Amino acid sequence: MRILPFLICCGFLSLHALAQKAGPDKAYVLQSTYNPVQYKNYYLFTLWQKDQAVKKMIQDDQALHAVLKDKQVKINNALKTCTGDISCFTSAVKFSDDEIRIVGERLNSLFKTGNALDLLVKHELIPSGCYNSYVDLDSKDLLIKAWEQDAKAVNYAIDVYVEGRKPNYPAIDSIGFNVKDKSYPELVKTNALLSLGTENTLFFEPAMQFALVALEINERNDAADYEPMVSTVNKEALFSIQKTNFTHYKYSLILVPGEGPEERDTELSAGGMLRCRLAAEQYRKGVAPFIMVSGGRVHPYKTKYSEAYEMKKFLRNTLQIPEEAILMEPHARHTTTNMRNASRIMFRYGIPMDKPALVVTVKSQSMYISGVMPQRCVQELGYVPYRIGNRLSDQELEFYPNTMSLQIDFDEPLDP
Repeated sequence: MRILPFLICCGFLSLHALAQKAGPDKAYVLQSTYNPVQYKNYYLFTLWQKDQAVKKMIQDDQALHAVLKDKQVKINNALKTCTGDISCFTSAVKFSDDEIRIVGERLNSLFKTGNALDLLVKHELIPSGCYNSYVDLDSKDLLIKAWEQDAKAVNYAIDVYVEGRKPNYPAIDSIGFNVKDKSYPELVKTNALLSLGTENTLFFEPAMQFALVALEINERNDAADYEPMVSTVNKEALFSIQKTNFTHYKYSLILVPGEGPEERDTELSAGGMLRCRLAAEQYRKGVAPFIMVSGGRVHPYKTKYSEAYEMKKFLRNTLQIPEEAILMEPHARHTTTNMRNASRIMFRYGIPMDKPALVVTVKSQSMYISGVMPQRCVQELGYVPYRIGNRLSDQELEFYPNTMSLQIDFDEPLDP
């Protein structure tokens, strides 16, 4: 007679295990913002603004309101007392360690099973995949980790694009101003003044706005390029995906990582053209229904040309590949993120994640992808965004996408 309780217990444990393993949902649609740079970098903050129940909870909480008022006082004091010292302004705006701790403790107290914060985690944060690194934590701890990540992301953008700290890749991502120029402090001061706008009623909004405006005036809104892609550059291909029977193909798609030119007036490098030709050759053999071209505005520094867009033009106009067969990924700034961003688009667009894809490129890059690049991915991203399959040739390599790729990268605001 003890078998029934045992089976019931096992059933509860199984349900609990399934609940713990809940992860990204293909049906989930990211909540967007007028400036896509915001939701792509600071997704939790975006959700806090959009979820009316959570927004009211934050606005009505005395402790979090005190954080807002204290921030406003600090910024006002900076406006009155800071002169040419940039760090004087930024230290007032950025989230301090104490503020990050205080907000985390307050979230810990406010969070209750079944309340608005809990529902936000279960219905938004977890299915979005944007905080995948913390998916094994309980909901409360995941929320706190997401808060800490967004706060760090805001601080990082201010460090680099206001204070002039070196980014991870200085040659392509550095600040666009001379921070020692005598006119520069006035720009920073004006930005700080704008952060006090009456529309900023949530404790995190002054700092977030300051960071977003800093990216804007640096002409570094790269993360917004071509968004929303589902209704612009990828509209035709997305419609085609919805009608495609992927079982008819050996591979889900052919990925082409870009190669940026070093000359400012060159639209598409020789390497980019050749990679497109290699991919077109495989497409015409019928191995995959789509070609994805990947690469942002990277080389040379602050170029106006997008690798992906120029490769798409070349495929369509010169190689006569149909528009509906070409997917653009116009944000990647490195080979690591070519692979990561391809995985993201495949997941978001409903392309099979358990089917191999084919990355087609020149030998040196292909060998790098299958060789030492996974180590670099772990160092820079914290995970490997793909699993290597079979090598077909020096130029052709199978790979499987990884849903960990949905995780936002807090210290790469141009392609988070």
